[in-house]
Amino acid sequence: MYNPKSLKAEEFIDNEEILESLKYADENKNNPEVIDAILKKARETKGLDHREASVLLACEIPEKNEEIYKLAEEIKKEFYGNRIVLFAPLYLSNYCINSCTYCPYHVKNRSIARVKLTQEQIRNEVIALQDMGHKRLALEAGEDPINNPIEYILESIDTIYSIKHKNGAIRRVNVNIAATTVENYKKLHDAGIGTYILFQETYHKESYQQLHPAGPKSDYAYHTEAMDRAMQGGIDDVGLGVLFGLDKYRYEFAGLLMHAEHLEAVHGVGPHTISVPRICPADDIDVNDFSNAIDDDTFAKLVACIRIAVPYTGMIVSTRESQKTRERVLHLGISQISGGSRTSVGGYTEEERPEDTVQFDVSDRRSLDEVIKWLMEMDYVPSFCTACYREGRTGDRFMSLCKAKQIQNCCLPNALMTLEEYLVDYAAPATRELGEKLIQDNMVDITNPKVMEILKDRLVKIKEGGERDFRF
Repeated sequence: MYNPKSLKAEEFIDNEEILESLKYADENKNNPEVIDAILKKARETKGLDHREASVLLACEIPEKNEEIYKLAEEIKKEFYGNRIVLFAPLYLSNYCINSCTYCPYHVKNRSIARVKLTQEQIRNEVIALQDMGHKRLALEAGEDPINNPIEYILESIDTIYSIKHKNGAIRRVNVNIAATTVENYKKLHDAGIGTYILFQETYHKESYQQLHPAGPKSDYAYHTEAMDRAMQGGIDDVGLGVLFGLDKYRYEFAGLLMHAEHLEAVHGVGPHTISVPRICPADDIDVNDFSNAIDDDTFAKLVACIRIAVPYTGMIVSTRESQKTRERVLHLGISQISGGSRTSVGGYTEEERPEDTVQFDVSDRRSLDEVIKWLMEMDYVPSFCTACYREGRTGDRFMSLCKAKQIQNCCLPNALMTLEEYLVDYAAPATRELGEKLIQDNMVDITNPKVMEILKDRLVKIKEGGERDFRF
C-alpha cells in the first residue's frame, strides 16, 4: 500500500503505485487537455507529483514536448540563474565486498588493481585538486568494513579539511559511501560533511536483487531507507540518483520522484541534489549487457522533466557524459557538473591518466580550466561557492529560501567572488580575460545597492589584496 509517510521502503516506493502511474501516463500521453493542465500547474513552480510528471515524460505530442523543454529552461533560470557549480570526485579506495553486476569494483573482479589511499596520498591528491582550483569534493569509496571502515572515512575527511596549500582550500566535502547506520551518519555529520549522496541504482526491487546478488548492498530495504537514517543522524542535505539503464527509465523516474516526495512528507525537506548518471563502459562491464540503456534524446527529456517536477533541487551531471551531451542538458536543468575528473584511485597525482582502478570511463576529459572557459563562452557563471553550507543554510533553511526564489540574492555575488578567486589564482590568461568580462557583465543583475557596494569592495580585495573566502 502506497504511503509516502511510511518509513518502510516498499510502502513509500510502492510497485503497484508506480505501475498504475505508468499506465495513467500511457493513457494520457497524447491527451492535450491533461498535458496542458499539468503544464499549467508546473508553471506555478511548486513542482509536480510522480504521476503528473510521468505523463510529461511519456508525452508524444511534438509541440507539447517543445513546451516541456521551454518550461524546464525557464524554471532552471528562475531558480538557479546562469550559475553552474563545479566539483570533483575523489576516490579513496576501490576495495569492495559487494557483487554489483554493473560496477567493476565488484568483489569477484580479479582483473582490477585494488588500491586504498594512505592519508599522505590523500594529502597529495587534495593538493593536486587545489592546484587546479577546486573547492568542493565528492568522496567515493567501495564498501568494505575491513579496508574502508567509517573511521578511515572520517580520518580522510579530517585530512582533507586540514590542507591549506597556497591559496587553496577544500571548503565542502560531500560523501558518497554505502548505506550505513544512524550512529555512523551522526559521525559523518559531526565531521562536517556537506551532502550525503547515495544512488539507489534502481528502484525496481526484483531488478535490484538480481543486480546485487551478494554483499550488504543486496538488502533493498536497508539501502532504500538509508536517507531516512541519514536525516535521523542530523545530515540535512542528501543527494538521490539512479543509474539510468539498469531498468526501465520511466519506472526509475517515477521511483526517484516518489523518494523525493517521501523525504518531503517525513522530514519536511526534499533532496538537496539529484544525479542522473547513465550506465557506461568500465573494466569488466559491457554496456551491451544492459538492454535498458537510454539514448541522448531520452536523457535530455529526463533532465527536463526532473527539473520541472522538483524545481528546487540541484541537478548533477558528471564526466560520464560527453561535452556535447553536457552542453545539451545544462540549460534544461543541470546546476552542478564535475570538471577535470579522475575516476581512478590516486588519479590526480598521476601525470598519465591511470586506467587500472577506474570505476567508469570518463567521456569529458578536458581540464578544469578548459571546462570553465567553455562554460563562460556559453555565458554561464562557473561557481565554487560553498557559502550556504558554511553559513548553516542547509536542509529546510536552504529549501525555504530556494522555494521562495530568494537564494539568488546571495548566490550570484558568492559565485562571482569565487570565480574571481579562480581567475586570479589558477586561470590561464585567456580564461582570466574572458572571466573578468563575464563578472562585469553579470554584476548588472545585482539589484541591491548595498550588496553591490560590498561586492565591488571584495572583488578588489581578492584581486589586489590577496584576500580570500568572502561570502554573503
